[in-house]
Amino acid sequence: MKRSLTNSVLCACLALPLSLLAAPRQPPAKTPQPPAEPQQIVLRHALSGTAVDALATLVLRFNDAEAKLKGDQGRIRLEDVHGVADKARLPHLALFDQDDAMEMFDARPRFRPLHQVMATGKQRFDLKLFYPQMFDAVDDVAGRMQALPLALSLPVLFYNKAAFAKAGLDPEVAPQTWWELQEVAGKLRDAGSKCPLTSSRFAWVHVENVAAQHAEPLVVKNGKQDQLALNNLVNVKHMALLTSWQKSLYFIYSGPGREGDDRFASGECAMLTGESALYAKLAKQKPDFPVGVAVLPHYDDVYGARPSHVLPDGAALWVLAADRKPEQQVIARFIAFLMRPDAQRDWVRATGFLPMSPVAVQALRESGGDPKLLAQAEARLAMPKRDAARTKHDDFGRSRIRNILNEEIEFVWGNQKPPKAALDSAVARAAPVLAPAAAAKK
Repeated sequence: MKRSLTNSVLCACLALPLSLLAAPRQPPAKTPQPPAEPQQIVLRHALSGTAVDALATLVLRFNDAEAKLKGDQGRIRLEDVHGVADKARLPHLALFDQDDAMEMFDARPRFRPLHQVMATGKQRFDLKLFYPQMFDAVDDVAGRMQALPLALSLPVLFYNKAAFAKAGLDPEVAPQTWWELQEVAGKLRDAGSKCPLTSSRFAWVHVENVAAQHAEPLVVKNGKQDQLALNNLVNVKHMALLTSWQKSLYFIYSGPGREGDDRFASGECAMLTGESALYAKLAKQKPDFPVGVAVLPHYDDVYGARPSHVLPDGAALWVLAADRKPEQQVIARFIAFLMRPDAQRDWVRATGFLPMSPVAVQALRESGGDPKLLAQAEARLAMPKRDAARTKHDDFGRSRIRNILNEEIEFVWGNQKPPKAALDSAVARAAPVLAPAAAAKK
């Protein structure tokens, strides 16, 4: 009996582990995984004042919208180029003018075409949404958009209404032709102005746009080869006129970039040819004089002159170091956000840059924008035909050609070369820049 009890207990003890082994195991409790970090997209810029505030506001709105998505997928982080120690370290995005590439990156970086990024991100990107002239400023030879034309301007004439009144001129009437401007500059000089006229972005305003207004191509065929035509008749004529103005102290050269802007804003110079977006900056600065804005003057004695045919130009939003698909997806959503009518409206109102699309103009009209100015901008931007004077950034190394042109123009101001010789030299020096791009098109 005792032995039987012992055997029973032993069997029970042996059976217990077997029963535990046979019992279904409970899976171990999972450790909660931290949420994935959102994609950080760096956007480099060189903006200041109202423009950088406007961009920061748009970025904040986009980031807030991204935070509401499942997984908090992306973030845009602004990076001011003036605070970057290693400019060669490329950001994912950059808002810049091709002419300023060396200042932004210490090099001329390669970029990823925007149309590819939008396709990767599966975002709607209908090119018909853009005004033809805005699209024309950033497309390639195959008609594909390379960047977003976010910060473009038209060339205009700014003038100091108080200086006009002091010189006995009607402050509400701006010169329409270069001959009228010469007369105005003389009266300003007689009234004591030491700088009747200066300019910003000289090559764009006084070479490319003067050619565009008078139907002069900047690139022509020489046999089967493309050749620059910077030394066409109207450009030689215009440079000769400016040279005579310089000697008469009607025109003061300030530099190839935007150096003239501050000289006008301070009241030192009575007139300025420059970018239309400067008007928004001047409105914020509130100079000590009323500012007038007018269309760029033209030559009325040149057959076929088209005063309104001026070329949009400026900074675009380029995709640079964004090789990973998740990065491109965030960028594509950001571009789509910037294309929204409300985003475009707020950006244009704050910065003075050109609207990219008809929906932007409509949004501006509905918010109380100046109907006359909007109609003028729309009429110009909606023109479908490519301008003969346009030189594409990826076709002809436009920024390098401008640098060569600016160097040659310096010889004119220094009385070392006559205008035609300087323009002829620019054509010869730019030929090697043009040749590789022409070969790439074949």
